[in-house]
Amino acid sequence: MISLFEHYPALADALPHLSLANLPTPIEDAGAIGRTRLLVKRDDLTGVLYGGNKVRKLEFLLGDAVRRNCRRVFTFGVAGSNHALATSVYATALGLQSVPLLTPQVNAAYTRRNLLYQQHAGARLRHFASESAAERAGTLLERVARVGGMRVKGGGSSPLGTVGYVNAGLELADQIRGGAAPRPDVIYVALGTMGTAAGLTLGLRAAGLDIPITMIRVVRDSIANRSTFHRLFAATASLLRSADPRFPRVHLGATEPDIRHDHIGPGYARFTPEGMDAVAWAAGEKHIKLEGTYTGKAMAALRADAPALRGKTALFWNTYNSRPLPRAALEADWRGLPGDFHSYFTRPLQPLDPEAG
Repeated sequence: MISLFEHYPALADALPHLSLANLPTPIEDAGAIGRTRLLVKRDDLTGVLYGGNKVRKLEFLLGDAVRRNCRRVFTFGVAGSNHALATSVYATALGLQSVPLLTPQVNAAYTRRNLLYQQHAGARLRHFASESAAERAGTLLERVARVGGMRVKGGGSSPLGTVGYVNAGLELADQIRGGAAPRPDVIYVALGTMGTAAGLTLGLRAAGLDIPITMIRVVRDSIANRSTFHRLFAATASLLRSADPRFPRVHLGATEPDIRHDHIGPGYARFTPEGMDAVAWAAGEKHIKLEGTYTGKAMAALRADAPALRGKTALFWNTYNSRPLPRAALEADWRGLPGDFHSYFTRPLQPLDPEAG
């Protein structure tokens, strides 16, 4: 049983949930960065089919789809979206049709791999020139599908999806109190659609642990910002309290959360020298698999901050998948994808991509 349901059993009946992840994920001692002790929360190992932070959210989101007897799910992202891929992989495993509505992004090798795996998983990929066009199409498709289809927010960061990371916060608190790891002085996590960080904050507060969380913004600030974070936090707390009034009343201060804006570089999915150096360092020195869009930038921030954290313990929340993708998927012919995605296989990769040659 997940930590959320152990602490609040009424939620197990009130909320839709499927066991897709191997929980709790371990906390590993990764040595140090200078004189800062480094712990790693291994959410890269959440699922067997595909890991990373999206699986925790999908336990609730796809649980809702199954409870509602949906036949297909529509979701959103850029061409290389890890969320869209995770949704397709686990929806297919549950017998649901996945329809990702995807928009353009700067080219990267992982984009190619994610598209091929989605093709392998049987997703019905759709390409749109802009987010607004994808949103309009998603609304129309959901109306056409009626009870047979469900719309999943980009990144899975609806209040229900965010509950997956409320559970993660409670899980971390249980691990600390059970002696699996020391209490960290600070947590570092990448900040995208904010469901991971908002849920983690809420879960830790509910557990009575006020551990500072440093959130490294990797998307544009119209997506990740303080006011939107507050709304998502409040809506998720309200959902949980309405399902179980025993869930604690917790609040954010006006100056929270701690969002860092100094490591996004040229923009979303555009690699930075510091981020890619952190990716190489983590792989070579710590045997940790990161990437340039999210986790590399978050680790770059932690490395830059390490001198100021001397003598303290930092926990890095690894949100990236480290499970190998199926060889059959990666060896498939990309020409089987819809034509709008072919350019990702014919035009050059961005210069800092390790596979750019």
